[in-house]
Amino acid sequence: MKPLFTQEAISKGARSETLKSPHTALENARLFAAAYSACYHGSLVNAARRMGSSVVESTVRALVSLVEDDDPGMGLAVEIHALLPGVDPAQARHIMDAAHQTCPYSTALRGEASFTLVVD
Repeated sequence: MKPLFTQEAISKGARSETLKSPHTALENARLFAAAYSACYHGSLVNAARRMGSSVVESTVRALVSLVEDDDPGMGLAVEIHALLPGVDPAQARHIMDAAHQTCPYSTALRGEASFTLVVD
């Protein structure tokens, strides 16, 4: 799939902390990326808690791309990056997978978008 457009948003400290875009103007696609990163971050914290892990100073970065698919048509590609200081990378990946199963944005897009989860 060929990316046509990508927007990025970063969530620090889950829903109660900060949310920013590295770009100056927040357009609709950036708002979607921002909402996705905050929602996924909340799911990530909840998944970590259920698994007995403490997630402090975590960061989630969501990149949402409009892509050209094979139809030809358009689709979405989502890349989620999570930084979980002090958490073993294998455990962080397990937490990310669990969060992906419960995040409302991930659930809504399942089957409609491609996903990549990355432990930073």
